[in-house]
Amino acid sequence: MYSAILKYITDFYESAIFVYCAGLFLFYILLAVLSLIAIRRSLWKNKIRGQQMLVASPLTPGISVIAPAYNEGVTIIANVRSLLALNYPRFEVVIVNDGSKDDTLQKLINEFELVEVNFAYRQQIPCQEVKRFFKSSNPAYSKLLVLDKVNGKSKADAVNAGINASSFDYFLNTDVDCILASDTLLKLIKPFMDDPERVIATGAPLRAANSCDVEAGVITRVRVPGALLPRFQEMEYIRSYLLGKMGWTFINAVPNVSGGLGLFDKDIVIKSGGYDPGSFGEDMDMVVRMCRYMCEQDLPYRIHYIPETLCWTEVPATYKVFFRQRVRWARGLAQIFGKHRKVLFNPKYKKLGLIIFPYNFFFELLAPLIEFAGIIYYIYIIVNHLINWDYAIILLVFIYTFSILITSLSMLWDQLIFRYYQSWKEVWQLCILSLAEPFIYHPIVLFSAIRGYFNQLIGKKHTWGNMQRQGFNQSSNLQKTT
Repeated sequence: MYSAILKYITDFYESAIFVYCAGLFLFYILLAVLSLIAIRRSLWKNKIRGQQMLVASPLTPGISVIAPAYNEGVTIIANVRSLLALNYPRFEVVIVNDGSKDDTLQKLINEFELVEVNFAYRQQIPCQEVKRFFKSSNPAYSKLLVLDKVNGKSKADAVNAGINASSFDYFLNTDVDCILASDTLLKLIKPFMDDPERVIATGAPLRAANSCDVEAGVITRVRVPGALLPRFQEMEYIRSYLLGKMGWTFINAVPNVSGGLGLFDKDIVIKSGGYDPGSFGEDMDMVVRMCRYMCEQDLPYRIHYIPETLCWTEVPATYKVFFRQRVRWARGLAQIFGKHRKVLFNPKYKKLGLIIFPYNFFFELLAPLIEFAGIIYYIYIIVNHLINWDYAIILLVFIYTFSILITSLSMLWDQLIFRYYQSWKEVWQLCILSLAEPFIYHPIVLFSAIRGYFNQLIGKKHTWGNMQRQGFNQSSNLQKTT
């Protein structure tokens, strides 16, 4: 009797795992096809309307570039100069000094000839107190506004302060240490102007700046990261943005716009309550709340992703920092489903409730738990000599081959369409590295997700540690919270 029940449970579990994997692979295939269509459509639209038309047009909307800064004294000057040099007719740069303990603010004051000014500040969304406002006495830096505020212990609080102080109807949320392409604003604003429906946010791929050549805040040559961990992350970013986000764009079901680079409709952000300083995944949480607001008001909307990389950021180079970052991301995902649980399978929220949340619930939130349970199960049946080796080997080989295929396809698409790397050798290096990803990189991601869920379950306090930056081919390092 016991053996019959055990066999039934074993057969049921194996069948369930097979169905789950098949469903996940079908989604990946569908996203890959939709991604290709979306990329071709985006490139075709860009050919029709050139960027110079936007530069010259008096109807081009203004944009506020908001960049929080905390202890960024080492590179703050070069980064702010890079933001001020963006190619766009109407924009301002809002730097939010979030209670830095180093010389970040003083360097800004000295370099850009800043003086304290009276400012008509209206706090529409909550944030810590803004103590002072600075503008430049030099007309060359008239686009720069610097806020000095009490530390809010999160980027979200600083962005909220920047939104409150911003002048224009759209704002770009970025990090002060990110390197942006000069035409970033021109490309991100296009969907807002072209789409007949109201666009509430646009995003674009991020890429690892590790090992890239940088001069005066500008990427002069894109290189594959030299170190192993950043190289894995480069591969993951390309796959996620090019195959994932672009596929979701095609059906207007983008689940998230990265906190490193996103252009937003300020009015909808304010009506949605702004960023949540208590969220571990404030970027996805913000997008979810914006979508909820639009659905609850029964307003049509769209979120766009464009396929071109416009932002480079230095990714974690040590396993300690990387693990801490991914634990926080996992906690953020779990936190979002706790806060917005009524959205799941709720037709009131349309694609958000019937497509985005179900997919993220089954294939993002539950995936690490199911995989971890599967590992425990396989260990159990191996120890008890219950494993069907033929079935197990076929399943594992299929999963391994499929993951390599999807990753390699992403790398090849990226190079064929955009040619960011100067040589195909670098692309093949990434493709070959995909052979090792399931054995080296993926277990770290899996364990960090499990740890994040556990920390969220027990309510463990998160420590916002420092991330030791290597610098962009420079000898100096900088500190940044992660």
